[in-house]
Amino acid sequence: MLTRREFFPKLGSLACVTMVSWTGTSQASPEMTDKAKKFIAAHEARIRPLEIANGLAWWNANTSGKDEDFAKKEAAQNKVDAALANADAFAELKALKQARQSGQIDDPLIARCIDVLYLQYLEKQVEPELLKKIVAKANAVEQKFNVYRAKVDGKELADSEVRNILKSSTDPERRKAVWESSKGVGASVEADLKELVKLRNQAAKQLGYANFHALMLDLNEQDGPSLIQLFDDLDKLTKEPFAAAKAEIDAKLAAAQGVKVEDLRPWSYHDPFFQESPAVFDVSLDAPYQKADLLKLCQDFYRGIGLPIERVIARSDLYEKPGKSPHAFCTDIDREGDVRVLANIVPNEYWAGTMLHELGHAVYSSLNIPASLPYVVRGEAHILSTEGVAMQFERFSKSRAWLETMGVTVPDADKFEAAAKKVQRNQLLIFSRWCQVMLRFEKAMYENPDQDLNKLWWDLVEQYQQVKRPEGRNAPDYASKIHICSAPVYYHNYMMGQLFASQVHHTIAKELYNGADPSTVIYIGNPAVGQFMKDRVFAPGRTRDWRGLTRFATGKDLSPEAFARDFQGK
Repeated sequence: MLTRREFFPKLGSLACVTMVSWTGTSQASPEMTDKAKKFIAAHEARIRPLEIANGLAWWNANTSGKDEDFAKKEAAQNKVDAALANADAFAELKALKQARQSGQIDDPLIARCIDVLYLQYLEKQVEPELLKKIVAKANAVEQKFNVYRAKVDGKELADSEVRNILKSSTDPERRKAVWESSKGVGASVEADLKELVKLRNQAAKQLGYANFHALMLDLNEQDGPSLIQLFDDLDKLTKEPFAAAKAEIDAKLAAAQGVKVEDLRPWSYHDPFFQESPAVFDVSLDAPYQKADLLKLCQDFYRGIGLPIERVIARSDLYEKPGKSPHAFCTDIDREGDVRVLANIVPNEYWAGTMLHELGHAVYSSLNIPASLPYVVRGEAHILSTEGVAMQFERFSKSRAWLETMGVTVPDADKFEAAAKKVQRNQLLIFSRWCQVMLRFEKAMYENPDQDLNKLWWDLVEQYQQVKRPEGRNAPDYASKIHICSAPVYYHNYMMGQLFASQVHHTIAKELYNGADPSTVIYIGNPAVGQFMKDRVFAPGRTRDWRGLTRFATGKDLSPEAFARDFQGK
């Protein structure tokens, strides 16, 4: 569930530099402003065709899994990197950045573009051969993930089959076999991943940073100590309610699988990483979706709130096939409306939520970001804001009221509602704890890549998720999480996105629904919701950083307040 990123990521998509606050100054220089405008125009003319070609090559590789398509993807990324690594262009940009800082550029939008471009070019100012090595290694790892399939008793299992077995099987040994096989991709990519981590660190050090993790936070205008403090606060906020929720879940899982609670292990849960809430509350959340048309459901919902997605569906690749990436993501190919989703739909609640999520990314794209904005800032403000929007819409997949209002029959409706509310609450808590693992693992991995990474992984899993490590297992389970390979230093933004999602949703409930209880607000058929999202979230594009966008959209700084109300049921 992510938007597309190449790695090193394209900071045209990631940067969140503060928007210039222009008050006028005697230092203003029309000449420097004109130079900045010319540089931006030249950048677009030079880079935009390369980025479009790169996006298409990336799409083709992930939908086919073919060697030749991955080779084209690598070549396309190398062309983008080479253009951004141009030393003469960067020298000119550096001078413009200094002029911006001294107030000589008298147009705040142009100043913002210069800030974004500076970061985009800065990350490429490393040895060209090193950049190529990073791209090649990341490409190799990504391809291995795409073609890998778990294999049990001689049969290959699609990702959806792995999830189905973990959700439904009552045989602990079969569960263990499937879980272990799903983790097998970790062993196949471990060596490449370790080399990739060191290459990324090498590049970061060339740019003056201690390691790649520190580099990526800085390039995203996220302060490392402040980020850890936020997650420490979330740890304290969620620790006790998570423990209580997990105790109830564990009791039900143990009873269903015929084992003692103390014998539960990672394969006892309903997804390979325990990042989702197990459906253990007497009724299946999948039942309403087994006969529903998920695509039509999503199309009707988004159209009803004034954010139609038919153009996206027409260009997307939505069902399982060999070689195709088994995951889900959304990509904006050209920032002019060519927006696509890759998915592997099966008729269940997981994929209903996933499609609402990915189509949330899709509506927060050049479909609705004004074409009048310069190409450089015609995208989401930040990773956390686009993930927040996606999560904001994803949450409806567990709502009885949402389903019934959309015309979907909900069997055992009262039981479904009771179970769904618990699952939704637990999901917020479980995901919060999972994000703790990801943030702290990546930080420690890049700080010391030579340590025992599997021990580090399971130490954090036991501490934050309270899941016991498998005895005697010495496999690189950490490497089986695709984000660590292909979306590094990304996952903490999912959690910050959850805070953003809650905060925006509570603002909508207050402003558009007369202060109604946010848990009752489901948006259906209300185009004012779409207009709110367009005006208050989408329209600024990247002209505001994530802090400024949050204040603009909600009137407050980003905080855990609304998120806490959601999982506390208040």
